[in-house]
Amino acid sequence: MSRFKDLQKNLFGGSTSNARQFGMIFALLATILFFQFKTDGLTLTSGNLINVVLQGSYILILAIGMLMVIVAGHIDLSVGSVAAFVGIIVAKVMKEWDLPWWAAILFGLGVGAIVGAWHGFWVAYIGVPAFIVTLAGMLLFRGGNQYIGNADSVPVPAAFKEIGAGYLPEVGPDTGYNNLTLLLGLAACLAVVYREYRARQVRFAMNADPTPIWVSAIRLAVMLGVIIFATLRFAGGRVGTSFPISGIILAVLILWYSFYTRNTAGGRYIYAVGGNSRAAELSGVKLKRVNFFVMFNMSVLAALAGMIFVARSGASGPQDGLSWELDAIAAVFIGGAAVSGGLGTISGSIVGGLVMAFLTNGLQLLGTGADKTQIIKGLFLLAAVAFDVYNKSQGRFSIIGSLSKPFRRESTGGPSAPSGTGQEAAKTPVAG
Repeated sequence: MSRFKDLQKNLFGGSTSNARQFGMIFALLATILFFQFKTDGLTLTSGNLINVVLQGSYILILAIGMLMVIVAGHIDLSVGSVAAFVGIIVAKVMKEWDLPWWAAILFGLGVGAIVGAWHGFWVAYIGVPAFIVTLAGMLLFRGGNQYIGNADSVPVPAAFKEIGAGYLPEVGPDTGYNNLTLLLGLAACLAVVYREYRARQVRFAMNADPTPIWVSAIRLAVMLGVIIFATLRFAGGRVGTSFPISGIILAVLILWYSFYTRNTAGGRYIYAVGGNSRAAELSGVKLKRVNFFVMFNMSVLAALAGMIFVARSGASGPQDGLSWELDAIAAVFIGGAAVSGGLGTISGSIVGGLVMAFLTNGLQLLGTGADKTQIIKGLFLLAAVAFDVYNKSQGRFSIIGSLSKPFRRESTGGPSAPSGTGQEAAKTPVAG
């Protein structure tokens, strides 16, 4: 048993806790393989994988922002309405003001920033609970969408559609694949290899025991195999398709927000506030600033998600954004975030969102009705969270418990390592 634990520790990145973070990835793979079998191979076809990215990109963008809101101890019920509100405004200004597509995108992000500042003001500086503020926002901006659009659909120009329905263009010689997608996959492979190399170099520099070379080789083989398989699928679809532009936008956001939450003081302060807001404030964290930022950031991302959806649909309508907030919240909780705040990761939320995306897609491929799909998704969410909470109470493997490890303080320190729990935060200062 001890040898198995040592192997698990090495294979998944230096600690048993890190190995446990792969629980959701295994759940994702199990979901994909189940529907791959049930649909006679349709799930992993090029066309279906491209469709999953097109359908799920805007929800995953919302999940990134929602993760930060939930980690800080809040909830945002308005994101679907905000997305629809920005979508109808952007469609209107392009139609009636002849605004170029790029200027319309900047205008939409500006509207999202104003909405976010409105929410952040009430939550951070007036002290109204985010649940109430965003519930009011849900009603306000849903009504605004229907009032401005007069409950009609407003089409958008072809150039604007590229951000939601466009693909990487065809360039270079005819290889039978989309060359830019192949280059994107190559860049991803090189990044994985470089990350593994840097991890080994850091461990050598710290005089820590290096991971055995054969373990690194297995880990690299698995990751590179997945990347190469996905690259060939996306690059080898029907002519005119490739990796979607919305997927590129999502990938950039994942990289940026993962870096921000892990490697910056501002990101760590969000976890400190969610773990114990009073202790964080006494330790020097600007509580109001953090609360304002997470609400502001959420609405900006909701604006972006709304524009991507409108671009993919070709028009803005009164039914846009319905229940998006529930899908985003489900992705975050399935991905391991704690209901009480303070715990969760961007990568976990993305994996949780992909689980829900492939679950929905698989049920659609099987011809399951919308009513049964909603029932299954609800039961899946409840079962996933209940199973994790039960395992945590029994001292067994817990996604929430495993994802909390990187944010727990093991010794006294500065602002880069705030506590992940209320008791620890009360004992140890966060920042000066």
